[in-house]
Amino acid sequence: MSRLSIISPNQAQTVVENLYKDVERRIIASPPGICPVDISNTFLKLCHAQTCGKCVPCRVGLTQLTALIDDVLEGNATIETIDLIEKTARVIKNSADCAIGYEAADMVLKGVLGFRDDYIEHIVNKRCLFNIYQPVPCVSLCPAGVDIPGYIALISEGRYADAVRLIRKDNPFPTTCALVCEHPCEARCRRNMIDDSVNIRALKRFAVDHSGYVPAPENMESTGKNVAIIGGGPSGLSAAYYLSLMGHHVEVFEKLEKLGGMLRYGIPSYRLPRERLQEDIDCILSTGVTVHTGIEIGKDIKMSQLKEDFDCIYISIGAHQDKKIGIEGENKRGVISAVEMLRNIGNGTLPDFTKKRVIVVGGGNVAMDCTRSAKRLGAESVICVYRRRRVDMTALPDEVDGAISEGCEIMCLQAPIRISGDEDGNVTALWVQPQIAGDIDKSGRPRPAKADAEPIRLSCDIVIAAVGQGTEIRPFEEFGVKVKRGTIDTLSDNEITNIDGIFAGGDCVTGPATVIRAIAAGKVAAANIDEYLGFRHEIKTDVDIPDPRLGHKPACGRMNTSERTAGERNSDFNLIECGLTTEEAMQESRRCLRCDHYGYGIFKGGRVKKW
Repeated sequence: MSRLSIISPNQAQTVVENLYKDVERRIIASPPGICPVDISNTFLKLCHAQTCGKCVPCRVGLTQLTALIDDVLEGNATIETIDLIEKTARVIKNSADCAIGYEAADMVLKGVLGFRDDYIEHIVNKRCLFNIYQPVPCVSLCPAGVDIPGYIALISEGRYADAVRLIRKDNPFPTTCALVCEHPCEARCRRNMIDDSVNIRALKRFAVDHSGYVPAPENMESTGKNVAIIGGGPSGLSAAYYLSLMGHHVEVFEKLEKLGGMLRYGIPSYRLPRERLQEDIDCILSTGVTVHTGIEIGKDIKMSQLKEDFDCIYISIGAHQDKKIGIEGENKRGVISAVEMLRNIGNGTLPDFTKKRVIVVGGGNVAMDCTRSAKRLGAESVICVYRRRRVDMTALPDEVDGAISEGCEIMCLQAPIRISGDEDGNVTALWVQPQIAGDIDKSGRPRPAKADAEPIRLSCDIVIAAVGQGTEIRPFEEFGVKVKRGTIDTLSDNEITNIDGIFAGGDCVTGPATVIRAIAAGKVAAANIDEYLGFRHEIKTDVDIPDPRLGHKPACGRMNTSERTAGERNSDFNLIECGLTTEEAMQESRRCLRCDHYGYGIFKGGRVKKW
């Protein structure tokens, strides 16, 4: 008999592995709105099944913890049960022999502390406090609440113009978002249970590319009310669009010469061509919005004058101020900010980086935009320096992969410490200190710490600082607008906390965020400004949604968009992404499971027809 044998997976092991994958897919497809107590109990049982049962905390403790939470869910518990769950979880966490035991207990403990009210509601009123306000996963995760299953169904029927009309009910930037949205809607797509999420952004791109000209709806009857909007970015223009449709007279005051905000002055045209951005802006302005460009608040016009002339004001100035790296030598010639660089590109003034060695500092989408733009501007070499790991970068993975394929280099776990220069004050090198990934911080990422290694000298001619943006709020602060940690302090309805009739939203409230979040802030502001002015206008559309196709939904591969080859695209600013073909779009649109029609989608009335 041989001492050892080659172990091959048998049928049972193969089935178990597939079951694990099924569980993983269902976790990925778990939508918002699930009872937090129930989901904690489910994960606890999953962890319990993985324990060896050797130590008492796991073998006995997790069993008792499961029984206690079962009592809560079944209505057999008392208020004292909550304290007992907490104490039991703490004991297991502090005494279990392995990570399975103490992490399972820690998960329950976080739940008891984080949503204690839900435990109380289950015990006292025998119901779940966690209300499913929007049961369709993709819609609930879209900040603007766009009817995603609806427009996908319209695309599958070839009704592209109707799809654009439906999108505009909640988002007046369909073309822009089709090109640059970070598509959070795909994160919990229930199609993950079968294979992979539906490519929602690509389908939106197909709709706007094939819809032709789609006019804005007719404005409602004039109300005689005047609204001033400060800032012509995505948030301000979204608010202007909906307020104008409601019948209010809207005037936009923009500091720069053209509208669009960071869409124009922060996103390079290889991702968002200016003519495509202008399509959305022209539709918004067609509703009768009046625009004043080149107007700076506090200099060309005072807040007090706007308050006197208008019934309501919406501040949506964005985050256009650059931030310093905070290291020695960053005032040398050749150190520029990402905001300055991208604004020049947006104005058509392209910097000349021919034969230059460029280093970009940062790890977000702005840093990737600067990295890829520098390559297109003729740089000899481009290095993006980031103090954390690549997996911790906040930039979209596709952006990072795109930069690398275009010939740029990503140096992770390197923290800038100083910039050196020549006798004339020109940049010659960036010095970085190697880092090591440490303890997990509040963001869920390992905190970088100084490694036991010597600093590294990176020769360069240009250093681009892409470490964040701020907001110029001094004129508003002087008027009395309440400011908190560099942003405007507002209530949940976007109204300023201490001045009547002034609202604010977008990056000036949240800090730098995504395009779709800024659009959502403008939509919320429009609804609440309308109510503040004494109205309750409804934004709706008369587009009929097709019934779902009945039949089997077999596993099917996701259709992804393609890009121009790296060698072709890295030398110009033309659009790099290619849209889906008609065949691909039809197949992809029919992968949608129509959660708006089945399950909770129909039971809870998942479609919001008007707001």
